[in-house]
Amino acid sequence: MENVVYLELLRRDYQVYVGSDTEGEVDFIAQNASGLHYFQVSETTLQTETLERELKPLKKIRDSYPKTLLTLDEVGVEADYEGIKKINALKWLLRD
Repeated sequence: MENVVYLELLRRDYQVYVGSDTEGEVDFIAQNASGLHYFQVSETTLQTETLERELKPLKKIRDSYPKTLLTLDEVGVEADYEGIKKINALKWLLRD
C-alpha cells in the first residue's frame, strides 16, 4: 500500500521523502508549492497498539503542516487525533 501512496504523491506533483529518527519513521514527507504534508500509511489501525505506533512519529512533529494517517479501515475513518487526520486510503486515492 505504501508503494501506491508513494506513486500517487508523485502523480500529484509532490517531492517525496522518508523521515526517520532513532524512535520511528514518518512514511512520507511530501512537499510541493503549498508546503509540506506528512503521511503515515497502515493497512489497519483498529488495534489500539497499532494506532498508537502509527500516530507516535506524527505527534512528535511540532510544526503546523498537515498530517494524515491513511488506512484501509472502514470503521473509525475520518477521525482526528490531535490534528492528525485519519482517512480511508481508497477514498483519498479517488480525490483530486
